[in-house]
Amino acid sequence: MTTPGRDRLRELLDAVLDEDNRTLSDMAGDAYASPFHFSRQVSGGAGESPVALRRRVVLERAAWQLRQGASVTDTAFAAGYESVEGFSRAFARAYGRSPGSLSAGAGARDAHWLPAPNGIHFHPPSSLWVSDEPARRGDEVTALLVHHGVEDTRALLELVKGLPEREYRQVRAPGLSVLPWDGTEETLAALLDTLVWTTEVWVASLEGGEQPVRGADDAASLVDRHDAVAPRWLAAVREIARRGAWGDRLVDALCEPPESFVLGSVVAHVLTFSAHRRLMARHWLREAGVEVDTGDPIDWLRRRDR
Repeated sequence: MTTPGRDRLRELLDAVLDEDNRTLSDMAGDAYASPFHFSRQVSGGAGESPVALRRRVVLERAAWQLRQGASVTDTAFAAGYESVEGFSRAFARAYGRSPGSLSAGAGARDAHWLPAPNGIHFHPPSSLWVSDEPARRGDEVTALLVHHGVEDTRALLELVKGLPEREYRQVRAPGLSVLPWDGTEETLAALLDTLVWTTEVWVASLEGGEQPVRGADDAASLVDRHDAVAPRWLAAVREIARRGAWGDRLVDALCEPPESFVLGSVVAHVLTFSAHRRLMARHWLREAGVEVDTGDPIDWLRRRDR
């Protein structure tokens, strides 16, 4: 029974963010609840799983600490990561840039905030801030799809690294063209190369850069290319969301002749055809005798929240 005047959600959040509670079991034990009921209560009250909430707020704190001049190494271990490399990967996935790229400086109150469904953010030096700005749920769904696309692409690229070359370059759909201007994508090599290349081209357009040079299409090179462009893609979409600029227009001088695109349609385009190519790659991997998951964002999110 709940005691009158008792803020149960506040108690749950305290358990989520306590420095000593690194796992879901730790959090639940501190709140005198089973992990199942604790997770359900936090998710219901905050709209975010306890593991995801803790990870996000800890990364927000890390971003603030880096802006205060803390070293990446000190920040990584303060955030509970066992290695600087693991922290750097998590930070780049969240912020679209490496932790070492943050320059020291106070910045705005919310400069370190990540998208959140509940307005709950880290507030320096050791508090929480609950923003009353209405959550833009469309932005949250877009952020989820963009993150899933980035991580799912990398998982597929890692998977094909172990594929024999003849399977990787075997023609599986003669004459297949997903989009007319992208040419044929008859093989896994061509399909995955175009998957990465599409992101490279659109990121260059959003950044106002030059036409990128298309790199090698072997699996190891594609992993390197993807790792280079993925943080920039995340950062570009995050900036569009931050400014609420989905309806703004981009005049893409990389097209011949230059074309005008609505930013929201650019993101939707990349997400649509990235998902199509990733599902097709899975079908072809199964044909090659490789076990691969379904690529379902539901399963991906469940794994992230554990």
